[in-house]
Amino acid sequence: MTNISWHEDAKGQWNERAGGWQSKSAEMWEHGSRKAICPFFVTHVPPNSFVADLGCGDGYGSLKLHQAGYKVIGIDLSNKMIEFARRFEKDHLTFKQGDLAHLPFEAGKLDAVMAINSLEWTENPAHVLQEINRVLKPEGKLCAAILGPTAGPRENSYGRLSGDSVIMNTMMPWEFTKLASEHGFKYINEKHVYKGGVTESDARSFPPELKQALTFFTLFMMGKRK
Repeated sequence: MTNISWHEDAKGQWNERAGGWQSKSAEMWEHGSRKAICPFFVTHVPPNSFVADLGCGDGYGSLKLHQAGYKVIGIDLSNKMIEFARRFEKDHLTFKQGDLAHLPFEAGKLDAVMAINSLEWTENPAHVLQEINRVLKPEGKLCAAILGPTAGPRENSYGRLSGDSVIMNTMMPWEFTKLASEHGFKYINEKHVYKGGVTESDARSFPPELKQALTFFTLFMMGKRK
């Protein structure tokens, strides 16, 4: 798939999914799989920081960050998602349609970036990490969630095995750690969000990669390396 095809196919598919996503977004952030993200974020990024939410979807996560005391701009490839997100706009909370491979920020502009299950949906995650590194300040932070190997959304990459064009890169959490390290980031912390039937106490004695293998997603905090 060429870059143009990936870009247009991804935009089209997320436009089609926008309504369904918006209908369940609040529940995910308030009570579901994403409820632990903002508490994790605020333990590592000071309030009043300038944050970009990359792959912001309908903007609910951006709103949660704003409510926690951050200045936030949400970026998403889908114009339909951005239309939903703009219902939340107010001072220090804005949204812009954009490509994660070409971030609309000057170098060293941002204090932090949040990318929740969005790096897997880019054609070249390594390049996107380079872009994130570029736009972060020297002490900047990257909070990224990477889907676990058994997460349901991974079915979107299955067609690649038959030679189909897909818009999802299958990336394991441990692969993300290595990729981020190769592109200017240092590991700070991680949190595991498990699939149903697995608890933190069940996995407490497991090594990190086995914990990650059981998760719905692994939530990472990375720092820009000097």
